Amino acid sequence: MSGQSLLVPGELSPVRSVPGRIPRPEYVGKPLPTPYTGPEVQTDETVELMRIAGRIAAQAMEEAAKHIAPGVTTDALDKVAHEFMVDHGAYPSTLGYREFPKSLCTSVNEVICHGIPDSTVLRDGDIVNLDVTAYINGVHGDNNATYLCGDVDAESTLLVERTRESLNRAIKAVRPGRQVNVIGRVIESYAKRFGYGVVRDFTGHGINSSFHSGLIIPHYDSPHATTVMRPGMTFTIEPMLTLGTHEYDMWDDGWTVVTKDRRRTAQFEHTLVVTESGAEILTLP
Repeated sequence: MSGQSLLVPGELSPVRSVPGRIPRPEYVGKPLPTPYTGPEVQTDETVELMRIAGRIAAQAMEEAAKHIAPGVTTDALDKVAHEFMVDHGAYPSTLGYREFPKSLCTSVNEVICHGIPDSTVLRDGDIVNLDVTAYINGVHGDNNATYLCGDVDAESTLLVERTRESLNRAIKAVRPGRQVNVIGRVIESYAKRFGYGVVRDFTGHGINSSFHSGLIIPHYDSPHATTVMRPGMTFTIEPMLTLGTHEYDMWDDGWTVVTKDRRRTAQFEHTLVVTESGAEILTLP
């Protein structure tokens, strides 16, 4: 296990601007989004628009990831992703979502999810998750991945590799007619082989014209997740695996979620559409 010291909140830079020509999601400037009341199954036209949003989100994440190195701040990564999305006519979905102040989430080491980019400096041996969502043509595309910063210890490296593999296995389990709990069953079964914790309280979600539609995709085998998958349904799968407990604490910022035992955690995510034979990934660069 890495001997890195635990994270503490850094300083926030001013909110980045988005040109007025770029349409905003309806929730920008409001404390809460309007609840989604539309269908979980999307039209072919909507799915095609989500491919565009997903591609921009994936490319923005890749571009930011190129800058991950010891000495770089998480705020600098936010700047790269923000500028990429804006340059491609997309709005960074997290910016202003429930008053979140930045254009992506940067979750380092023991941060499970929703880390806020700030003056925190990445160190040799850190792992950092970038979570990027783009809004364009009235729809969202959402993805994340965990990256290694410099020389990372073997235990953390394996956690990252296996978390990616858990997502890949979950995607292969998607089939029309199956209940969504098969997704969590596959992830939890794989994670247990290595003694990893599986975060339960933060889940995958329905996504379309709404950032979070209300559909919940657990990453553990939940008996309550009985929604049946149908062709055209769009949602994310985003497992969060930990070296220790799945329990968590939240920082005073109301966003940053850290493992209760402060051990490391990794996450990967794609936006998917259910097809007649399985799933198509919509967040490919």
